[in-house]
Amino acid sequence: MTESAAHIMEEPSLTAEQIKNIVEAALLAAGQNLSIDRLLGLFADEPVPPGREQIREALNRLAQEYEGRGVELRETGSGFRLQVRREMAPWIGKLWEERPQRYSRALLETLAIIAYRQPITRGEIEEIRGVAVSSNIIRTLLEREWIRVVGHRDVPGRPGLYATTRRFLDHFNLKSLNELPTLAELRDLDEISAELEGKTPAETENGGRNASATREKTGPEA
Repeated sequence: MTESAAHIMEEPSLTAEQIKNIVEAALLAAGQNLSIDRLLGLFADEPVPPGREQIREALNRLAQEYEGRGVELRETGSGFRLQVRREMAPWIGKLWEERPQRYSRALLETLAIIAYRQPITRGEIEEIRGVAVSSNIIRTLLEREWIRVVGHRDVPGRPGLYATTRRFLDHFNLKSLNELPTLAELRDLDEISAELEGKTPAETENGGRNASATREKTGPEA
């Protein structure tokens, strides 16, 4: 057996319980999503650092331990985070006097169209909505880094093509675009907007995959 092979087979210098506790503490302290690579970096100075399998095991154990509690471990597009469960929101929201920001129906419709039909141009969005798209809406989505320009349509004027980002996935608690409901499961853009806001359709007054098998979705930035 070579020296490198023997090193691979060595047990980590920390116990599984220690690894889990460190991962949990990091997730609590980070204030952002942490990828497995970022978590592995925490152990870089250990004599025998844990591998990806041990980190995954720690995350799985944490997810099980948080089941049925007010906090959950959630995986989104850019990694893992600990967060308050959605059903706790009516109580936790009382900790802040300022109401959570609400987004206009027009903004959510525009974002929903991009999410389901990406990559897509502004003109194509306007064709689907039947009305002009405000420059403020596009600017807001770009500033929040929920969308980005991924290319240009090869037509006169070369309009920009918009697609969603990993920040979009993170904000809306999605691991990938495949977690969006299919358009066949939704009746209209009100339901899509409600889904993106994290509400059921019945919870909003105004408010996956493409249903067409001939069109594929383009994923967020790597």
